[in-house]
Amino acid sequence: KVWVPLGTDCLTLLHTHDTNSPKMSLEWLVAWSWSLDGLRDCIATGIQSVRDCDTTAVATVACLLVLFVWYCYHVGREQPRPYASVNSLMQGADANGLQNGYVYCQSPECVRCTHNEGLNQKLYHNLQEYAKRYSWSGMGRIHKGIREQGRYLNSRPSIQKPEVFFLPDLPTTPYFSRDAQRHDVELLERSFPTILGEFEALYKGFSNCSLPQGWKMNSTPSGEWVTFYLVNQGVCVPRNCRKCPRTYRLLGSLRTCIGNNVFGNACISVLSPGTVITEHYGPTNIRIRCHLGLKTPSGCELVVGGEPQCWAEGRCLLFDDSFLHTAFHEGAAEDGPRVVFMVDLWHPNVAAAERQALDFIFAPGR
Repeated sequence: KVWVPLGTDCLTLLHTHDTNSPKMSLEWLVAWSWSLDGLRDCIATGIQSVRDCDTTAVATVACLLVLFVWYCYHVGREQPRPYASVNSLMQGADANGLQNGYVYCQSPECVRCTHNEGLNQKLYHNLQEYAKRYSWSGMGRIHKGIREQGRYLNSRPSIQKPEVFFLPDLPTTPYFSRDAQRHDVELLERSFPTILGEFEALYKGFSNCSLPQGWKMNSTPSGEWVTFYLVNQGVCVPRNCRKCPRTYRLLGSLRTCIGNNVFGNACISVLSPGTVITEHYGPTNIRIRCHLGLKTPSGCELVVGGEPQCWAEGRCLLFDDSFLHTAFHEGAAEDGPRVVFMVDLWHPNVAAAERQALDFIFAPGR
């Protein structure tokens, strides 16, 4: 049985007695000829319809196409939306000003900048959403921490007072040994020449009158403190990463690097001689801040929880920045700057399930 069109509006069913026969009936040939005429008429009608199409509609479609192409181009070139530093979550008398060079966000939608009870409600909502998608298993400490966050933060001793989130039952100590995250520490130290080389290439762009693109000037009581972020509050900075490609690739090899939430950073930090950083607290106790010494002249110290430590070139120094801490460079001008590569690693006592949940709860922009 073969369906063939007899005209533009109808079909007919013809029967062939032998489908394998090479001969076709005269009726079939006539019907095929009629079907070709109908096809030709259909194509002609379609072409005429296109010709008669409303020019306004065509112009509208063309404009939308141009706007779409422009949008794709714009998004491809756009830098990530800047986030205020987590230090901007500190609530104080100067909340509308600057502290350590960071501007306060003041956004009611930002989980990091929501005040007190509003912050706790936002965090609990995020935890519930995570548990519905995945599981409540292993969420005991996080649930307890969010439920009693106000009490934890307000009753903490002044030596350790994270400003945003405190996870209970974590060991507290100002400094950590290298064994806390041995794999990542050893990998960073083996990569010391690579990171130092990329920093020196970057630093050649400095002059006395301008700050090169990608660097950030931070407020200090004295001296100069500048940073070059590869990851800022969990957000990659593509333009900066392209200038330090091997260092950026190294981050992907670290097993405990925090890269998916607002508590994760990776940057080069430079202190000029005579610089003092104001004492301050970090935002949370779920991380370890790792400093790999790149250039460490004499007269430089880090003080965490009242305990001083000195950096060493090619060596990592691990500390909990939720403790009150400061840094200074009291060396002479000819000593040059103190330079460290800073990266945030997970606290070794935060379990894998907790890390996944915290990445969800504190995802950038959430």
